[in-house]
Amino acid sequence: GGLPTVGAVLPLVIAHRGASAAFPEHTRAALCHAIAVGADGLECDVQLTRDREVVLWHDATLDRTSDGRGALADRTLAELRGLDVVSWHAGMADAGGGRTRLPAAYGGPGEQLLTLCEALELASSAGRPLRLAVELKHPSPFGRELEERVLRELVAAGWDPETGLMGEVTVSLMSFDPGALAYVAPLTGPDALCPLIDLLPERVPSRLARGPVSHAAVRAVVGRSLADAEALVWQGRAGLAGPSVAYVRRHLADVKAWLAAGRRLRVWTVNEREDVEFLLAQGVQELTTDRPADVARWVTEVATSSSASAPSAAR
Repeated sequence: GGLPTVGAVLPLVIAHRGASAAFPEHTRAALCHAIAVGADGLECDVQLTRDREVVLWHDATLDRTSDGRGALADRTLAELRGLDVVSWHAGMADAGGGRTRLPAAYGGPGEQLLTLCEALELASSAGRPLRLAVELKHPSPFGRELEERVLRELVAAGWDPETGLMGEVTVSLMSFDPGALAYVAPLTGPDALCPLIDLLPERVPSRLARGPVSHAAVRAVVGRSLADAEALVWQGRAGLAGPSVAYVRRHLADVKAWLAAGRRLRVWTVNEREDVEFLLAQGVQELTTDRPADVARWVTEVATSSSASAPSAAR
């Protein structure tokens, strides 16, 4: 293989939950900053509120990324708007450990929680080609209503399911739940679908299983879900594949076969330079990262330094 030469197409850099190392994940600031530093795309997780609004949020609960407690699905959008979704982030305290600081251009503290509709507006306002990767979070207490609401929001925003385009924004739908992608597939076609794929956990989280029998049952369900996700990629029913870095390293022959078969690889979460170098050598097309500015710089450095034909480019 060897590294790509200059002139080869460099991988796109996708900002994971926005520029989430610099600003709190999924906030207006995180997405605005990702656009400002030149990220090629934005990745976000979506879930439904109690009043069925689609919001950007990763966990099933509020505790980690806000001053709220309990289940996200138990709160209305209005209630979520009242939460502090900024102060928890390590980068937000000033030297005195006091007030949080957000650049004025990135909105005030009360404007940081985003609906999918607002995220679509932000992406469109970039005024340049941009990828938007929307992860459908499951299990959802609202079942497939999540997919229904997301599709409705996208279409209302001017998204064309056949091309995947919403103006200059290319939208794709991702999930660890193959059923979610199968549900939206008749509308979208394969190019917009990205099954997310990770190594099977060595141990099942205790909250999912009680006792040895249920541990085995949970492992079987997780394994079946993984097999279904892999099948979507092998069969070409999904044009994208979203494996973790660990999965790519463990299953490199499969990943190379997917690339040879014309799939786009969108690998997560790529925060270290050694991973950038490894994935560039494989010809991976998209890198999802918490650190879009750093990864974009590394991609350029690795690509230029690996090309003997352009030694001056590295200076």
